[in-house]
Amino acid sequence: MILQAIGQLDRVVACTRYCVDVCPEAASGRIIVDDSWSADAGQIRAAKTDLVIAAVPYRENSVTEILKAGARFFGLAPRTLADIYTDIASIAGIVGVPDRGQQVCDQMAAAINEVRGQTSSLPRRRVFCEEWGKPLISSQAWVAELVEAAGGEFIGPPGKQTTSGWVFEANPDVIIAAWCGAGDRVPLEKIIRDRQWANLAAVQSGRVYCLRDELLNTPAPTLIQGLHALAAAIHPEHFPRVHGLRALGDVSRETRSPGEAVV
Repeated sequence: MILQAIGQLDRVVACTRYCVDVCPEAASGRIIVDDSWSADAGQIRAAKTDLVIAAVPYRENSVTEILKAGARFFGLAPRTLADIYTDIASIAGIVGVPDRGQQVCDQMAAAINEVRGQTSSLPRRRVFCEEWGKPLISSQAWVAELVEAAGGEFIGPPGKQTTSGWVFEANPDVIIAAWCGAGDRVPLEKIIRDRQWANLAAVQSGRVYCLRDELLNTPAPTLIQGLHALAAAIHPEHFPRVHGLRALGDVSRETRSPGEAVV
């Protein structure tokens, strides 16, 4: 998605199926390889690539496979929006278009500031946002920043494991599930039932949502779509429902999340 945003998609010779979920155009005429959790050196060598770009999560064995392929390796592990801007600028510099990278970062920052301005006078609803269900893990720090911009108060430490009991005691106003690799297939009804969350404020008010994984967990310009989805979830009376946001009781759609790009 970053390479598309900076106008360099034509450099990509191979990508994962998760990359295609974020950027469907990447599927055209390109080799589909395993993601950064299960990378295969033979697949990467077959693509005859010069550079492998991969983002967390990845395993030690996967990194070993990438290095065995003999290509240069650029591994990303951002935590904050500032880290993501740095990664975009770095990738743009590597492929020779630093100015375009800066433009993309500026556009993202401007879009975030616009939503922040629209929500500045709205009630600050308390939001629990999770990136995984078993074990229960809260979303990353950049998601916490986006929640704040969307008019919410992110509860719990970002990117840390927690418990359903802690969430019950915290009693959030909004619950958002964006599980890595699950697309929009998080079983909201089941987790509310299994965790005994029926009496939570978020459940009682109908503010329990699944947000498509790639819109919130992909450290790329797609986060702006995730931001608008967050705003619609936190303040549905002020922001229209957007594609990729499913509420408790809605019909699920199957999608998945991004992995690595090979250029």
